[in-house]
Amino acid sequence: MTEVSDREPPRRRVPRPAQPERPARPVGRRRPGPGARTARRPAPPRPAAPRVIRLGSPRPRLRLVGVALTLVLIAFVVRLLQVQAVDASTYAAKAEQNRYVGYTLPAERGGITDRAGVALATSVDAYTITADPTLFTREQLKIGDGPEQAAALLAPILGQDQETVVKKLRPADKNLRYVVLANRQTPQVWKQIKDLKTALATKAGTDKSTVNVLAGVLSVPTTKRVYPNGDLAAGILGWVNAEGKGGGGVEQQLNGLLAGKDGKIRYAQSGGRQVPTVGSTETPAVSGSDVELTIDRDIQWAAQNAITDQVEKSKADRGYVVVQDTRTGEILAMANSPGFDPNDLSTASSVNMGNAALQDAYEPGSTAKIMSMAAVLEEKAATPLTHVIVPNRLQRGDRLFKDDINHPTWYLTLNGVLAKSSNIGTILATGQLGRTQPQANQVLYSYLRKFGLGSYTGLGFPGETKGILAPPDKWSTSQQYTIPFGQGVSLNAVQAASVYSTIANGGVRVEPTLVRGTQGPDGAFTPSAKPKETRVVSAKTAKTLAQMLESVVDDEEGTGTKARIPGYRVAGKTGTANRVDPATGKYKGYTSSFAGFAPADKPRITVYCAIQNATEGSYFGGQICGPVYKQVMEFALKSLQVPPTGAKAARLPVAFTP
Repeated sequence: MTEVSDREPPRRRVPRPAQPERPARPVGRRRPGPGARTARRPAPPRPAAPRVIRLGSPRPRLRLVGVALTLVLIAFVVRLLQVQAVDASTYAAKAEQNRYVGYTLPAERGGITDRAGVALATSVDAYTITADPTLFTREQLKIGDGPEQAAALLAPILGQDQETVVKKLRPADKNLRYVVLANRQTPQVWKQIKDLKTALATKAGTDKSTVNVLAGVLSVPTTKRVYPNGDLAAGILGWVNAEGKGGGGVEQQLNGLLAGKDGKIRYAQSGGRQVPTVGSTETPAVSGSDVELTIDRDIQWAAQNAITDQVEKSKADRGYVVVQDTRTGEILAMANSPGFDPNDLSTASSVNMGNAALQDAYEPGSTAKIMSMAAVLEEKAATPLTHVIVPNRLQRGDRLFKDDINHPTWYLTLNGVLAKSSNIGTILATGQLGRTQPQANQVLYSYLRKFGLGSYTGLGFPGETKGILAPPDKWSTSQQYTIPFGQGVSLNAVQAASVYSTIANGGVRVEPTLVRGTQGPDGAFTPSAKPKETRVVSAKTAKTLAQMLESVVDDEEGTGTKARIPGYRVAGKTGTANRVDPATGKYKGYTSSFAGFAPADKPRITVYCAIQNATEGSYFGGQICGPVYKQVMEFALKSLQVPPTGAKAARLPVAFTP
């Protein structure tokens, strides 16, 4: 147990607070005595104030920032001045080039109709497929083979080679904004492309990996030339080429009238599409004029069928038929065989794409004898009843002339010389045109010229030949005797038809016409100028010649009996000429022909037929062209409702008794 003490515990000493230390008294100084002034004791030092941190002045920094901003603004201002003032025109031009697209608005081509307004050539809606090559670049599509992908889709639709399309979409000129991929495509073709574009755009909207490679493919509304009757009158009409210009025939001849005047349009685009909210400038196109031909579609059809059938049957190189109104000179039909279909030139032969009835020059043969007889009658060197003794052979110059067949001496009238188509009789008759052979040649030449030989027909048709007729002082020894019966001189089929129309028209030659008039965009019809008329022989001579031509068809001794038409008086002449082969320039084969008009005593229609180089069956003009003449003439007379005259033929004598 612990013992507790009664004593108080000792107090703990608490230290006193420390006194401030007195300053030491200075040594050697005396304490001031009584009454001395006591010096003030210095105040104790104040405790140090806390240190204050002061901020630097912002003015230098603001000045620096201000200077920097000023420099930047100055740079912008200088650049803006350069863009807006110095280089404004350059940048504006670039902006215009990139933003605006312009193209031509093709004018609607005028139509071509026959004399009754039946469409022979017309235009339908079509689209020219175009593209903006700048929209197929890597920068635009984010792929390197945009043109190749687009071409793979377009080539089968456009019917083109894929590489060809690629070249168009990636042209050498990187700034090119407009190329034509295909001209005048059907609406169905553009619909296929448009459907593909829509499908690609829809897929690209949901699948970011899909690229619309056809976004830059556009279309321009235009028209496409269509020939509703196929190959009918193709030689007359011609065709329209890929550039929309006439490539032959009337399409080429009257292209300026038919084509009209193209317009222009310029609009803002973005992504290959027109921006509808931005204004566009447009110069409207002016449609072309419609052309009305003198052709009668039905007669053209009959002529084309007849000559096509005969050319095929005879296995000939070609043939042509011309039908003409004898009073007006209007061409009612001009048919060629073989022909072509202007709707599909890919299957056409270049040899057949022209108009052979106007472009072929050939020796006509005996159909030309009518001009020799016209000269003899007009010059009163003989009459239809003049006796002509025709031997089997005739020596002239260094040549021995003969007729088609060997025969004993014929005792013929001048009418009989024409009816039996005697070469020798024609030489003898034309020899009476002058006191000397050169004088006779000059007289005959003057009549040939008046009938239109050696001159263009007046149709103004592309590629037309005027034939070959040398001046008489250039005629060789043989030509001065062969030209009277149609050898040594050349013409085209329309010239040959015009000769017979001249006789049918009372001796007055009316220049052939093929266009009746034009109708402009305003609907006004402008008739063609009146054709030139020339008196060639007197009306009396023309009437006599018509009677002589009847003997060729009606007389049993005539060469044109296959051209007879029941109920009608028919005047005509056969022809069988040696043919010059275009390939070799030498005589090979024959030109077979028949020409005439009806009714003989009141003529209305002329028909001329020629077939080149028939190689199967007969090659005589009366045998293979006579039936064609009959078929076409019968159809034309009925189509134009030409009644028979009912008058009896004169029946001039063919021969005489010595």
